[in-house]
Amino acid sequence: MTHLSRLHIAVALCLMAITAAAEAQLTEQFITPARIVSTSGDVSEAEVLLEPFSGQLSVADRRAARLRSSATAPARVVLDMGREMHGGIEIAAPIRASHTPARLRVQFGESVSEAIYNPASDGNAKNFNNDHAVHATTVDVPWLGTVRVGNTGFRFVCIELEDIDTEMPIRAVRGVARERQLEWLGAFKSDNERLNRIWQAGARTVALCMQDYVWDGIKRDRLVWIGDINPEVMTINNVFGNSDVVRRSLDFARDDTPLPGWMNGMCSYSLWWIITHRDLFLHQADTTYLTEQHDYLRRLINQIDTCIDRRGREHLSGTRFIDWPTSRRDDVIQSGLQSMCVMAVEAAQELALALDDLGLSNQCNAILSRLRRAKADHCDNNQAAALKILAGNGTEADTRVLTDHGPEAFSTFYGYYMLEALAKTGHHDKAVEMISRYWGGMLDLGADTFWEEFDYSAASRAGRIDQPVPAGTFDIHADGGDYCFKGLRLSMCHGWASGPTSWLTRHVLGVRPTRAGFRSVLIEPHLVGCTRVEGAVPTPFGVITVSHRLAADGKIHTTYSAPEAVQVHVRGAIVQK
Repeated sequence: MTHLSRLHIAVALCLMAITAAAEAQLTEQFITPARIVSTSGDVSEAEVLLEPFSGQLSVADRRAARLRSSATAPARVVLDMGREMHGGIEIAAPIRASHTPARLRVQFGESVSEAIYNPASDGNAKNFNNDHAVHATTVDVPWLGTVRVGNTGFRFVCIELEDIDTEMPIRAVRGVARERQLEWLGAFKSDNERLNRIWQAGARTVALCMQDYVWDGIKRDRLVWIGDINPEVMTINNVFGNSDVVRRSLDFARDDTPLPGWMNGMCSYSLWWIITHRDLFLHQADTTYLTEQHDYLRRLINQIDTCIDRRGREHLSGTRFIDWPTSRRDDVIQSGLQSMCVMAVEAAQELALALDDLGLSNQCNAILSRLRRAKADHCDNNQAAALKILAGNGTEADTRVLTDHGPEAFSTFYGYYMLEALAKTGHHDKAVEMISRYWGGMLDLGADTFWEEFDYSAASRAGRIDQPVPAGTFDIHADGGDYCFKGLRLSMCHGWASGPTSWLTRHVLGVRPTRAGFRSVLIEPHLVGCTRVEGAVPTPFGVITVSHRLAADGKIHTTYSAPEAVQVHVRGAIVQK
């Protein structure tokens, strides 16, 4: 055996060990349905399905829900698992008269509407589909046995008996949740329960999307979208800390995109790759991992350099994309990409200094000098204004765009950058109001995870997602959406929507690293919408815990505990020992 062959085997074994370690964190958990949403046709004793089940059938146990379909009235039951989950279900069938396998149609839904929709009824006007994962299928169920079905994101499931004039007993339907077992190191708890629920929902959204890689959604877009991953990485940093699945996802995008390609075919997503690496390094300070990106980063900056003309205007190729609601506005895309180039090259300069690469740092400085000759415009648009502010080119006019427009015409992805821009301009009150109205609006409609898109203007006339929507009422899942997320194709657990979780940690709890790896941290609370808040933030040295109280005189009193290696600076609060 040659040395090269031995090396290949060693590398392969190492990769197998890394994969096995990552897979070991993904476990299965059985979930008992929380409630019966509805039944139709001849269904009796459905309440049995709400009983805990051991997983073992018995010839002596005769308890079962019983379904009997006729030619005109199919028997079906719709179950609520109680929360959004990733995985499928297990159906346990006890003794019945016929040994012939029974045919059950199983349809999953992130809303009740999705679980019960019949595409044949109206030519699939609601855009129900099996993209990325199968959400509806027919399965054979054995006599005295169990069967598993499903590998998708869902909360609701409709089970319908296709066989006619045959009684079908079902002893149990259990959810099989495939989720990563994560330690929630970060925490946020205030005397504003709405903000607490929003923080938790954002964290849970991302936790579900942390599968083999960091996916964008668990029903649809089970892919590594490297721009969309930026808010997810920020949530992971602030809630779960260091995570191998983040590094694997960033590396997947890098290895999947030989230069001069753009990640996911979009020039902005390669810019997000740089920004995300900066954000990751600021939190984790993993120099060994950063060094592995050095060559690609240097060559990517060379590529970006060639796309900036002498007047400082960007001419990036590939698909030019900022956010779905701006995808039909070339002026916003031009402005947004101009600002994003500044943000990405500034991030690359920080990484160059961490890598002790003076040449790359000087190159970034030269690119920035050119970029700042060209001025972006806010285009009377939230996204363009937010990116201008984050790129350090914001004006009062840009801020007014954000404060005047409110929660409209942006995706749940770019809402995060609007929040960060509002914080940067000192409008924490406007940001908290937006969080409460916009992300809280999803919770008001029955959500427990955040969605790919939310039309806030339609919320007041919409039905809840956890109930059948009455005729004549707007169905925000089936009737809403646009672009690639029309109707029921919309993902209702989308990691890019988790921005408020990290924002509340960074700006209300007020904990932000100022040196890589939290060697230095700023605690600067903004108790907007609450008078008390406490929480925790993971660092490579351990967890920082913080508690704030707003006194009657308007002053904030703060206590904290931090690892010895972390240098803490407090601003805007009185530290109590």
